[in-house]
Amino acid sequence: MANILDIRRRIRSVINTRQITKAMKMISAARLRRAQERALNARPYAQMLINVLRSLVSRAEVYDPETGQPRHPLLARREERNILVVVVTGDRGLAGAFNTNILKAAMRFLESKAGKNIDIEVVGRKGRDFLRRRFPTASAEDSARRGPVQIVGEHIEVLNKLEFEYVREFAERIIDRYTREEIDALYLLFNEFKSVIAQRLVVDEVLPIAEIGERAIKHAEEMDQEARARAVEAAKGAGVGLREADTSEMDRRAAQFGTARVDYIYEQPPGELFRGLLPKYVAVQIYRALLESGAAEHAARMTAMDSATNNASDMIDSLTLAMNRVRQAKITKEIIEIVSGAAAAG
Repeated sequence: MANILDIRRRIRSVINTRQITKAMKMISAARLRRAQERALNARPYAQMLINVLRSLVSRAEVYDPETGQPRHPLLARREERNILVVVVTGDRGLAGAFNTNILKAAMRFLESKAGKNIDIEVVGRKGRDFLRRRFPTASAEDSARRGPVQIVGEHIEVLNKLEFEYVREFAERIIDRYTREEIDALYLLFNEFKSVIAQRLVVDEVLPIAEIGERAIKHAEEMDQEARARAVEAAKGAGVGLREADTSEMDRRAAQFGTARVDYIYEQPPGELFRGLLPKYVAVQIYRALLESGAAEHAARMTAMDSATNNASDMIDSLTLAMNRVRQAKITKEIIEIVSGAAAAG
């Protein structure tokens, strides 16, 4: 049995660890609130862009009546032979099963697309390190493939200071590859975040564009009840709201543009309008996914650190009880020795 001094040292060590995990929880909660605010602030632009495109589609023919071809290459559908998947993970650990779940879903997705050429653009250090050990790294400009599955891009430390300009350039490179028919589909694999208790892991098909404003979710994994319960407990002590922000009024005002009974006159031909708007639409889709994934990572880390703090408290209680038992046994032993000594002397 450990002596009192050893147990006291362990208690001090666990107390220090608890202070660290509690501080990390509060930092993640603060970052989560900022991430939620950024995602909410980006929504009006995205919603208005969707409604402008819907209005354009309702007033202009998507397909050229003479050639029968779509007015923009992003609307063209073809057989999936070459696929690009963007896997969004975190740059740091201590977030519970956040990164593990994403990477497991990525491996299942790759297995489901066996027999096809798959390029991976990975966002986040954890995903980069995991996938590098399993697949070769190549450049998107390489003419020869390194294998059926290859990594063609890495984006590290971009989620904490995400800028739309960076995402726009990223989206332009993807659109250029799709236009040149180097890839036939684009999938986003990320954690969709609505609130602390409303998250899901999704595989979203972004290209080709099937219907403006409608997402093509190919796979989704919801949070289980145990994960929701832990998230609720973590949010209670961190000042984080549990409900999704109410944007119904904002969405209603934006929707009026596309549904208003007004015959708009477009100066530019439909093809030119689609060329200007559809790339922005794809960039906004990617930007939204990265914002939500960043918020989900902070929520997962907040929950994990709250659980670690609670476990540390339980361990301190257990060690304190063990120390008291050892001390009581020591006191009892000393009393027995005194009584035995007195009895022997008498």
